[in-house]
Amino acid sequence: MVNQLMNPLAQPLASLGRTGKALEKKLKPLGIETCEDLIFYFPRRFDDFSLVLPIADLRTQITATIRGRIDMIANRRSRRSRMIVTEALVSDASGSIKIVWFNQPFLTKNLQVGDWLSLSGKTSDHYYDLQMVSPVYEKTGSGAENGVRIPDTVFPSLHTARLVPVYSFPANVAQKQFRLLMRTALDRCLPFVKEWLPDDIRAHERYPDLSTALLSIHFPEKQEEYCIAEQRFKFEELFLLQLYCKNLKESLAAQTSCAIPFDQKITKRLIAALPFTLTKEQKTVAWEILCDIQKATPMNRLLQGDVGSGKTIVAILAMLNVVHAGYQCAFMAPTEVLARQHFTTLKKVFADFDVRIALFTAQHHELRIKNQELRIKDYELRDTIANGGVDIVIGTHALIQEKISFKNLAFVIVDEQHRFGVNQRKALREKNSAPITAHVLSMTATPIPRSLALTVYGDLDISTIRALPKGRKKIITKIVPQSYRAWTYDFIRKHVRRGRQAFIVCPIIDQSDILGVRSVKEEYKKLIDGPFRHERVEMLHGRIKTAEKERVMAAFRDHEIDILVTTSVVEVGIDVPNATIVFIEGAERFGLASLHQLRGRVGRADHQSYCFLAPTDEDKEEISRLKAVVSSHDGFALAEKDLALRGEGDILGLRQSGMPRLKIATLTDIELIIKAREYAAAYHSKLNDHPELKNRIATFQDTVHIE
Repeated sequence: MVNQLMNPLAQPLASLGRTGKALEKKLKPLGIETCEDLIFYFPRRFDDFSLVLPIADLRTQITATIRGRIDMIANRRSRRSRMIVTEALVSDASGSIKIVWFNQPFLTKNLQVGDWLSLSGKTSDHYYDLQMVSPVYEKTGSGAENGVRIPDTVFPSLHTARLVPVYSFPANVAQKQFRLLMRTALDRCLPFVKEWLPDDIRAHERYPDLSTALLSIHFPEKQEEYCIAEQRFKFEELFLLQLYCKNLKESLAAQTSCAIPFDQKITKRLIAALPFTLTKEQKTVAWEILCDIQKATPMNRLLQGDVGSGKTIVAILAMLNVVHAGYQCAFMAPTEVLARQHFTTLKKVFADFDVRIALFTAQHHELRIKNQELRIKDYELRDTIANGGVDIVIGTHALIQEKISFKNLAFVIVDEQHRFGVNQRKALREKNSAPITAHVLSMTATPIPRSLALTVYGDLDISTIRALPKGRKKIITKIVPQSYRAWTYDFIRKHVRRGRQAFIVCPIIDQSDILGVRSVKEEYKKLIDGPFRHERVEMLHGRIKTAEKERVMAAFRDHEIDILVTTSVVEVGIDVPNATIVFIEGAERFGLASLHQLRGRVGRADHQSYCFLAPTDEDKEEISRLKAVVSSHDGFALAEKDLALRGEGDILGLRQSGMPRLKIATLTDIELIIKAREYAAAYHSKLNDHPELKNRIATFQDTVHIE
């Protein structure tokens, strides 16, 4: 075995010579520190310069490569723009062509008359002649003796006459410099690369070995070579992700949890006290959860349901059984506003039950015991929780701070789970003085596309509530062009004067000349001085202090405000049944899933509700995308479409904490995901027979940045 110090893969970039030393600091922010990091940093696209033609065969507006000799090269200053223009005349046996570069005066020092070049770029007309503007070049030879041309020798090329890789990195790193470094690293490291993908998988799928695939992913000779290598690397990422999820599931199954007995009598008592009837799906999902928590192995379940589908009451039924069995529950929400809302809901539902409920956030420390509400110091509430004096603790990230501990935590609920990372959920689960692992129920109002359910959430059991409670009317959704804005404002005003309320959502807080979209602050001023000067209008956004946010939301809930001008901070969990209109400015800047979430802020009672989408850019493609929201009220279908359009990292308009940032695979290729899942099922039980595969899984979490 090669000593780690001798293995080129583990060496820093500086070991690759002058270029490595020059780029070392610049590439570190990208996570490229060793030669191994470098060769696994894949191109984002390729420039196809593989068409090599004699100069005489060139035609206008084609991308091609020529090989020729410099007959003339000089700098001149442009009369109009005063920039430096470098002009050269390059010829081969068939003819000559003018070459032009802008603002690169140093080229006359790098390139000399007599140098032989390979040049790749696009041709264009210049009066009656052809020219190449700003082509990529590389030297292939120099000089000529006694007027005799050097023949077109075929040199190994990196930047021309081939499929040329283009990488993503800061502007202060040159593509040519990076390619040279990559080629040097591959030449040095490929003999030391260890194959980890089992032979029979490679044989069955006809994947190349790892060394060949690495060379082909960076410097393929043909498009087909790249495609085969790309397919291998996509598969292996998805394969590792599936194995990683199976390891998580197996690890959890080996732990011990509390078996919570189902108390039929107290459950029926709570259901009978509800002011509504549970839907069939709510009953089914509630029973799945109640069966899970009766086991001595920890539950790890995801409850997904569209906005307003009634996920919270399902969680409450489970909490009641946990509390009745003598254990504690933790309910973590992503924002203080949502935590307070859940606190209010639980106080109402448990009004006739002896359940001790606490609210613990950065700003609020409240305790409800026997229908008495107490405001206490944070350290007093922490002590009460640690001593078992609280049954249900509702909070934000504050629940996972080091100072908080539970006496016998048996059930954890994570609301809007995409806002929390894997490690945050794990930290809450382990905050227990007792030697038990808590059951975990993650909830999301953002439907999970099938591909994510098969991969990212492969370690969870999934329950789904699709149906909405009876009496809910379908929200009427319309696209509002600029010419209909005045009519829409009048429509909102009429509904407000009938006693209803409205959200006006803007994509940004402050005005931006670059983005050209309406901001909360700008729109608020316009509306209170214009169409809604007689209505009660307030503003809400993420930079407002927590206390002020809560004041505004409380006032809106209590109908002391008619119209709330806000950002997408209201996207998650805000429940105001009297609000019947949501008007979304710059709608094209939101993902379909986010638009569906924002639409879900209304239609939460039996009043007819409306969602107006007002695009800033009325581009045909954007309007076509928005029409998907108009025509579909199925959050699951919209989530699938959003994943295909925007990618797995942005299905909520932001990078999700628990979402792995894959290097090359995408979560839209269902067939490849299913294939990887099947292989993972076959190999998970025999990892000890494949030590290289086992080692690869161990480093996978860091590789894809699962937080």
